[in-house]
Amino acid sequence: MFIPLLFEDIAASEIVVIMLVVLLFFGAKSIPGIAKTLGRTLYEFRNAQSELQREIQKSGMDIKKDINISELIKETTDEIRQPLDQVSTEINNTMEFKGTASATTGNPQFVQENREESLEQKPLDQQEENLNQNKEA
Repeated sequence: MFIPLLFEDIAASEIVVIMLVVLLFFGAKSIPGIAKTLGRTLYEFRNAQSELQREIQKSGMDIKKDINISELIKETTDEIRQPLDQVSTEINNTMEFKGTASATTGNPQFVQENREESLEQKPLDQQEENLNQNKEA
């Protein structure tokens, strides 16, 4: 695992040279003030970074709540399932009607007439009336 360092190219002797230059340039009395200011700056930077991370996580949770994917999937599934259930029920009703018509008579002509009538897509109550009329005849 590679962890990048801030000063990976600088050797210890180079750090000593830099410290001597800073000491000569700023003086011994101002170095503690500079270090204190640098420490405060780093502290504020880390606080700002953690606050930004909290805001991003909070907004992500808010977006997740707003989207509510599971509820959206459930609603979409229900919207798709309802027409499919209706079609399935209509097909089952038609199959039962055809089965009843062919079972009541062995007449192939009657079965053919019922097939043609059911293809006309009449309402179920009209289909039952036709079935009753054919039974009486």
